[in-house]
Amino acid sequence: MSGRDATGPDTTGPATGPATGPATGLGPRAAAALVFGSSAAVLVVELVALRLLAPYLGLTLETNTLVIGIALTAIAVGSWAGGAAADRVDPRRTLAPLLAVSGAVVALTPVTVRLAGAVPESGALVPVAALAIFVPGALLSAVTPMVTKLRLSSLAETGTVVGRLSGLGTAGSIVGTVLTGFVLVSAVSVTWILVGLGVLLVAVSALVAVRVGRVRQVGLPAALVVLGGLAAVVAPGGCDAETTYHCVVLADDPENPDGTTLVLDGVNNSYVDADDPEVLDFDYTRGLASALDVFAPAGEPLSAYHLGAGALTVPRYLAATRPGTDSVVSEIDGGVAAVVRDDLGVTPDGVEVRVEDGRLGLRDQGTDSRDVVVGDAFGGVSVPWHLTTAEAMGDVRRVLRPDGVYLANLIDHGPLAFARAEVATLAEVYDHVALAGTPEALAREEGGNLVALASDAPFGSGSAPDLAAYEERMAERDLDWRVITGDELDAWVDGAEVLRDDYAPTDQLLTPYPVG
Repeated sequence: MSGRDATGPDTTGPATGPATGPATGLGPRAAAALVFGSSAAVLVVELVALRLLAPYLGLTLETNTLVIGIALTAIAVGSWAGGAAADRVDPRRTLAPLLAVSGAVVALTPVTVRLAGAVPESGALVPVAALAIFVPGALLSAVTPMVTKLRLSSLAETGTVVGRLSGLGTAGSIVGTVLTGFVLVSAVSVTWILVGLGVLLVAVSALVAVRVGRVRQVGLPAALVVLGGLAAVVAPGGCDAETTYHCVVLADDPENPDGTTLVLDGVNNSYVDADDPEVLDFDYTRGLASALDVFAPAGEPLSAYHLGAGALTVPRYLAATRPGTDSVVSEIDGGVAAVVRDDLGVTPDGVEVRVEDGRLGLRDQGTDSRDVVVGDAFGGVSVPWHLTTAEAMGDVRRVLRPDGVYLANLIDHGPLAFARAEVATLAEVYDHVALAGTPEALAREEGGNLVALASDAPFGSGSAPDLAAYEERMAERDLDWRVITGDELDAWVDGAEVLRDDYAPTDQLLTPYPVG
């Protein structure tokens, strides 16, 4: 026998395989483009899926975790299965179908998810959404090991080829993330991002099929992409506007021709009467307005800062009832601000809307500069966690004048764990805290909206609201709410933990809908 093992591989020099070199039909540039593009497409689908699901599941930590978890599972499964398949089947037979089927699923995703979401009691939404994320994610993730197999011509260059293509895949993921977050979402609707990506994937699959001589593999997926595009036009769940953060719907009030409800991601956010800013339809707005009514003498201008804008219901009310009031609003979603300004036309003089994150906006407010701060920022039904903490409330306290007041709209159900934690947080920061809500909510028998009041000045002295007058004012507005403070409020809080920047599990504490 020679020095070479008669049955083992030859490792003394280059070993060429049957599908290497020019015969693959896939040059180095084409291979690089496929790996880069398929990796980018996975991240586009992942990020857009978050926005597609928000109207049905909300913008919560759980929704983000679900989508990211499914996408990572798809990447892992696709990479493993693609590598195993590449050793058993000629990758030239599979690349075009992988891209084509991915394109078809992506293009059909908007209509299938919205059809499932239109019937919430069916329980189909999460499985349909999971498949819509998993299938293209797994198929596209299989592209990299397939291409790697085709480009390997020698064991001596394995590390170079694998490293280069792996790096290109990571770069594609980065570009897909940045392109979606900074460009696509602000310029194109969710529907047409996915349909357009589906068209692109099928087109690329056709090019690959031509290169490797398997054009017939693309026909059916191409037809499904066309079907997805046509169906998306009539799919339920359309938005009047798609902003960076929300699906916006303006719902006319059938009983009031001047009334409109601003709906964000399927949740009723604000109600406005275009001709009469003193019309307050939602209970919580009447609760906030009643507190403002007794905060200072009627008609006296105030300096107010608002965390969250919605349809500007409360700033409009202040401008109408206290002429000369200076209101600054921090609203993170410029698209919502534009809809309110351009479509509703309800931005009054004296109200400045700044497109910015509320926590950052707080930093720009001067110390002792505001009579009142109103907290009414929501992502769906959840308050952004960084606006709930003791540190955030400390910054609110800095902005308030010594006799100023912080008013917060809270929403919670079930055991009211989040609302109790937020009131505990306010009590950690402010000398005086009170809570207004229905008798049932204050007895912890049911949830809903509550209004928290916090001040360093005793209630009923100076400008801090008189709580008895506050209850009377709410009764005048046909709002059957009570106010509790002191020992009664301590019993309601029941030892809830203070929220801090280092620990604020608001999504886990919150019960967004009634239990049972």
